[in-house]
Amino acid sequence: MLKHADIWRAIDRLAQRHGLSASGLAKRGGLDPTTFNKSKRMTPDGKLRWPSTESIAKVLEATGSSFTDFVGMTGEGGGAGDAPPPPPPSLRRVPVIGYAQAGNDGYFDDAGYPAGNGWDELEFPHVTDDHAYALEVSGDSMEPVYRDGDIIIISPAASVRRGDRVVVRTRDGEVMAKQLARQTANRLELTSLNRTHPDRSLSMADVAWIARIMWASQ
Repeated sequence: MLKHADIWRAIDRLAQRHGLSASGLAKRGGLDPTTFNKSKRMTPDGKLRWPSTESIAKVLEATGSSFTDFVGMTGEGGGAGDAPPPPPPSLRRVPVIGYAQAGNDGYFDDAGYPAGNGWDELEFPHVTDDHAYALEVSGDSMEPVYRDGDIIIISPAASVRRGDRVVVRTRDGEVMAKQLARQTANRLELTSLNRTHPDRSLSMADVAWIARIMWASQ
């Protein structure tokens, strides 16, 4: 018999398998982003809350997973009991915040590296940059390349070349994900990923930093 902790463990593992946070998984399934939050797993008076079968069915469909896959992630199906399986050696913990938060003060230093302690963490494979971080996409401004709930990995140490997809932060705190069309000593020309949004031309004096998008959960 599956326990309360087993079900929630499987939801967390399903999210991790697809490079998502719990809220990102909920959004991927068309649910309220807070559906799987840790605060929703128990009532204020200590009673256990269970995810609905409908919500589980929606995220399984959205991620192309079967119920057998889901049961295997509870810890029971894999024969590992209640202990979560150790992560593969290639996984690295990466700090993550929501895309909308990235424009706020306190999350980056002057060079565009993660700073402060307001970040969550997720595990991702094949991340070699010690300073890499992740942003959880919100909204439709980057469709069809990146969708709401996708996670993009940014490497501030990577070189940036024409044609790369990049994240740019202005000195006024505006953050945008675009494709680099051209960069000179004085100007930065950016092409929008969503063609319903305008391209941008920025003075380099107005750019705080630019960093390359290395990978994205899809």
